[in-house]
Amino acid sequence: MIVLSNIRKLYDGTSATQGAIQEHMDVWIEDEKIKAVQPHDPKRPKGSAVTRIDCSTYTVTPGLIDCHGHVTILGVGRDDIERMNGPEGLIYSERILYTTLVNGGVTTMRDVGGATHVLKRLVDQGVIIGPRLKIAICMLSTTGGHADFLGPDRCCGQVSALWPPGPGRPSSIVDGPWACRKRVREIAACGGDLVKICASPGVVSPSDHLEHRDFTAAEIDAICEEAAGRGMYVAAHAHSQNGIALAIEHGVKDIQHISFMNEELAEKAYVKGCTVTPTSWVGQALTKAENLSPFVMQKVQQVAESHAQAVQTAFKSGLTMLGGTDPILPGMHGRNYMELVALMDDGVPALSAWHGMTGLAGELVGANEVGKVAEGYTADLLVTNGEVVAHPQAFVEGALAEVIKSG
Repeated sequence: MIVLSNIRKLYDGTSATQGAIQEHMDVWIEDEKIKAVQPHDPKRPKGSAVTRIDCSTYTVTPGLIDCHGHVTILGVGRDDIERMNGPEGLIYSERILYTTLVNGGVTTMRDVGGATHVLKRLVDQGVIIGPRLKIAICMLSTTGGHADFLGPDRCCGQVSALWPPGPGRPSSIVDGPWACRKRVREIAACGGDLVKICASPGVVSPSDHLEHRDFTAAEIDAICEEAAGRGMYVAAHAHSQNGIALAIEHGVKDIQHISFMNEELAEKAYVKGCTVTPTSWVGQALTKAENLSPFVMQKVQQVAESHAQAVQTAFKSGLTMLGGTDPILPGMHGRNYMELVALMDDGVPALSAWHGMTGLAGELVGANEVGKVAEGYTADLLVTNGEVVAHPQAFVEGALAEVIKSG
């Protein structure tokens, strides 16, 4: 038995209200679970089987849940993609998983493109140190869409360079409703937990325009119906208003990026019970990225001009908001806490940002019994210095003292 004793400040992840913050608490951990959360009692714990850790100067929170990860991506340049798909790709992914957990404070991650069941299994078996994974395996898009990275000088006999098909991963490129149904079946057979689609074009992809269309309504209907029949939900990359509307109207559960969401779309999403994952940090980081083509940089600027307003609109509309990093640029892995900072920069209150990357995320991504510091939950905890709840920027200055995963 381990006891985190006399915790100076505890954010338990149960809500986005001040009621989720407590002071001078004891958290009892036995095996992988939280046994009890109680007001500090200086007379306890006792006994040789109990290890007491003095936390009287620390803040404790749940481990972060990153709802938009890519643990196989090193960067989006041609050399990066070649390394990612080469023989050393697994080694890079192992390092990414390690730093995401140990430095980024992420104990659970929803990887929405790239990671196969092999990585998930190796983490679960303890062979690789990293956050537990929920995986989409592919990021489905049409020919010429966001997952198609061949560019205009393509050889049409080739498949996309981003995530080519291989063991445990079918192709991300799919066209037509029946082919979409088959692809969802393949993802399920490969151990996918959810399905990720591109309801709109993307920012860093080399040839698609943001205002154009990716999938059709019939294709999205087929994907969502097939996923539901296999106990999976669908998350959609969606920047444009057309893409967001398609996702809302045709059965998508989680809408990601939301760069051009307006009040009308937010209301429709609310009525349908959709969640949103804005990925604010990557949008801010892309404005400072080097070596992007003029075409991609133009799209970056389009998104930068509207994203913060879209996030505020979604939040004010009462939409359930998760936190996800979309770490596609070098240097993002292991700094996942920066999504908390970025969401706050975009106008989201601190506790709402934290809730969207802890307790709320655990409820909505299918990661059972994680995200909260509560009896019976998995013991995923961050032990930190300073006021990281109100000021997550403190992580940049070394506030993270310890990461506890599964006790």
